Amino acid sequence: MTETAVRNDELWPLLRRHTQARIGLGRAGSALPTRHRLGLQAAHAAARDAVHSPFAPDTVTAGLQGMPTVRVRSAAGDRLTYLQRPDLGRRLDPVDRAHLPAGDWDVVFVVADGLSSRAVHEHAAALVRATTARLPDWRTAPVILAEQARVALGDDIASAMGTPTVVVLIGERPGMSAADSLGAYLTHRPVPGVTTDADRNCLSNIRPPLGLTYEAAAGKLAGLMRRGRELGRTGVELKDESDHGEMLDRIL
Repeated sequence: MTETAVRNDELWPLLRRHTQARIGLGRAGSALPTRHRLGLQAAHAAARDAVHSPFAPDTVTAGLQGMPTVRVRSAAGDRLTYLQRPDLGRRLDPVDRAHLPAGDWDVVFVVADGLSSRAVHEHAAALVRATTARLPDWRTAPVILAEQARVALGDDIASAMGTPTVVVLIGERPGMSAADSLGAYLTHRPVPGVTTDADRNCLSNIRPPLGLTYEAAAGKLAGLMRRGRELGRTGVELKDESDHGEMLDRIL
């Protein structure tokens, strides 16, 4: 064994401690070693399970510890339709729209199953609580629990409720390293069918301890919400500057 090979054998285990990425897996002939091939198959199965597992609103409601909730569905009537027709996942079921409450609120949180109900079940309630705790002066609408939902369903909900700011907490598309990643999408004064992704701010990979923690995500999200309301807009013109001081300290 060469000196380079010895150094590589020592290097890859050290690097793998700091990432979930599959690096330095080695080979068995022309293929991956068996243990890594089995690991990939297990990760793929977990991703498929996350996409197809049903949404359990009661799980989220229990984690919200008494916060009022309202359940809605998108126009996608089942999971297969949801996956095949993204456009229907962006529109409210007409019957559920008629039952949405109206009030003088500043923000509505929408907890949406998206492509990983597991992420929502594990992380959404804690993030709602951590964020609202940082905004005691904001009037928060009942939390909307949305089934078969895409991000843009929040536009329809906020418009129907007359709420200027909407935060959609949604299960992100599972990857081969993470099947429980939660995303938070902030939009100020959305217009259904007109608002685009460029008008939103996104926090991704919320999944402690391997991703963004609830406290860190809530701090960033609350800061963006306040600044977005001051500017009267969100999206590409609204930047998260919460880490700038820390980054400058590291550079200098």
